[in-house]
Amino acid sequence: MSAPATLPLVVTADPDLLDDLVRLAAAAGTEVDVAADPPAARRSYPGAPLVMIGADQAAACLRARLPRRPRMVVAGHEPVIHAAWQLAEPLGAEHVAVLPAAEPWLVEQFAAAARSDPPPAGRILAVLGGRGGAGASTLAGGLAVTAVHEGLRTLLLDADPLGGGLDLVLGWESEQGLRWPALAEAGPHADPSALLKALPNRGDLVLLSFSRDNLPAIPPEAMAVTMRTARENRDLTVIDVPRHLDDAAAIALASADHTIMIVPAELRATASAARVAAVAKLHCPQLSVVVRGPAPGRLRAREIARSLGLPLAGSLRPEQALCQGLEQGEPPAAGGKGPMADLCRELLARLTSAA
Repeated sequence: MSAPATLPLVVTADPDLLDDLVRLAAAAGTEVDVAADPPAARRSYPGAPLVMIGADQAAACLRARLPRRPRMVVAGHEPVIHAAWQLAEPLGAEHVAVLPAAEPWLVEQFAAAARSDPPPAGRILAVLGGRGGAGASTLAGGLAVTAVHEGLRTLLLDADPLGGGLDLVLGWESEQGLRWPALAEAGPHADPSALLKALPNRGDLVLLSFSRDNLPAIPPEAMAVTMRTARENRDLTVIDVPRHLDDAAAIALASADHTIMIVPAELRATASAARVAAVAKLHCPQLSVVVRGPAPGRLRAREIARSLGLPLAGSLRPEQALCQGLEQGEPPAAGGKGPMADLCRELLARLTSAA
């Protein structure tokens, strides 16, 4: 599985500016990750220790709604840089660097990024459904519950504003604590560690879900902050991602070390999953599939995975006791037995062994 980004990120399609920034980074003893435009930048953007946005891409980054984040700089030559001055504040850039005058300062910034601590060891696992009702929320809940049983400090994160709510999956709808609206209102400058402690929790399992009376879209900057906080404070974060990606969900996928798509063993579900996978692949570094039975048409899990062009992560047999337990407020895989629990242990073993 691919690791989070560790190199400074340079976003520019200007060859002269790129040559200068690569030269300055080399003088500071580091390489850079290069993206020509915002879509290419999204995967590295959340974890990069420093983001250098070229003046030629400032307007495009603003239109793409890249989230605010610390250590972001807009850089460029005269006279192009002047058009970017007014965009720096809306972007959330901390500085505007005019070359060649700012070259010594830029070397210092690259050097500071190179000295940054290595990425924290926390892992992020995203789960999405190949079609509506595929069971992504249940699998996400089972993975989180199983992870805690395995001794991992775990955050279960609901990224689907229109889903049924992960608090219902866990039977936690009466638990006190902050939900997404409170984090969104706190803004990007709130203390994320303090907010994490205020979320509903039981032991080492912490939940970030939506409130019943308010279903806003998650601000992208709030998701970016949450992803960084998760890596720094949790051993594992499991995200329930919607099939129809908004900006926040795209950031969550880009931040994940691995994404699992769950697909019922049905022909129409497989056709739907092919479309979901085509979009998800644009954002997530690694994507695999779990096939859920029953298979009324006798489709085999490997055949479905092959038709989707994805690795098969596992298969899930029908489990009547699981459905009954969910209706009674019992978290999935809580008893540690049955097909769901077995699959979750297998998936987590692969994720943690690849860390």
